[in-house]
Amino acid sequence: MKNFVSGIHISQGYYKSFQPNSIHKQWQVDDMEVLSLLSKADRQLGRLDMYSEYVNIELFISMHIAKEATQSSKIEGTQTNMEEAFLKKDEISLEKRDDWEEVQNYIAAMNEAVKMLHRLPFSSRLIKQTHKILLQGVRGQNKLPGEYRTSQNWIGGATINDAVFIPPIHNSINDLMSDIEKFANDELNHLPDLLKIALIHYQFETIHPFLDGNGRVGRLLITLYLVSKGILKQPILYLSDFFEKNRMLYYDNLMRVRTHNDLSQWFKFFLSGVIETSKSGVTTFNSIMQLQKALDIKLKTLGNRSVDARLVIEGLYSNPVIDVNRVEKIIQKSNVSAYKLIASLEQLDILGEITGGQRGRLYIFKDYVNLFKDSL
Repeated sequence: MKNFVSGIHISQGYYKSFQPNSIHKQWQVDDMEVLSLLSKADRQLGRLDMYSEYVNIELFISMHIAKEATQSSKIEGTQTNMEEAFLKKDEISLEKRDDWEEVQNYIAAMNEAVKMLHRLPFSSRLIKQTHKILLQGVRGQNKLPGEYRTSQNWIGGATINDAVFIPPIHNSINDLMSDIEKFANDELNHLPDLLKIALIHYQFETIHPFLDGNGRVGRLLITLYLVSKGILKQPILYLSDFFEKNRMLYYDNLMRVRTHNDLSQWFKFFLSGVIETSKSGVTTFNSIMQLQKALDIKLKTLGNRSVDARLVIEGLYSNPVIDVNRVEKIIQKSNVSAYKLIASLEQLDILGEITGGQRGRLYIFKDYVNLFKDSL
């Protein structure tokens, strides 16, 4: 990477855009610190992926995606917390609905993109479709959802004249994105996959191919790439939490590649994120298993109602917010039985009421949600 040159600035009249160089080429990594972090990241990612074999990951994926959606959107200034991500639209206050809808779109985009991986490679088509879902019906819906931009954009600053960074001109985007696609799918390129996706993420954010939503799509691509390569069996690694905690370092390290051709520093930051996030994920899964053991003990006190309680808790793992109507449907018993069961689960400190009203009460699976929030 000693001879790496990120790109050049090209005069466009009254401003200069940055034209990144191709990344679809052979790479040689000679930084021992990068290689050491790569080894640690591979090891921690392997430990995290191992949980796909031992626990029913399907139950917990919605929590991971909701956490990712709220954190990735937070980087862009959206303020929705994890609990709110599981509420219905009419349960969200009017002033928060725009933010809530953006988070819902992120969740939908991730879910649909993972499904699309079964029939599509990691490609422009996949990226565009994901972007289309992300911007559907929300702020940015008039900014060409699902289409690469056809005009100049910029990052930071009120106008292009005081921009922090000006991405490449629009008529080079198709070629640059095609270069990413070839690089991502080149099985003969021996650059390790974690470094590949670190490079792809950097390049994507540098190209900034859309008029809006580039940051969210770029972060989402990290997980999609790891799943597409079979490195993760399920989408359970998300770096937005790490990027949000280290927001200035995230932006500074991306910019340093462009200004100083310092790819090594970006790799170190990215790999540190993989290591920290993987460790956090392992801790969360261990805590879930401890929680399940504790719940088994608590539920035994309910006697013959413990069967219904287990059915409710099984549903709470994928959606931790519940009301009496949903409990009725799960246990297939009367409204009175549902209320009694909720009261028992409240007494056992498993459910907590979150609305404070007499009608339309909502209850949250407190300890479970806290496992994910505590790792934020």
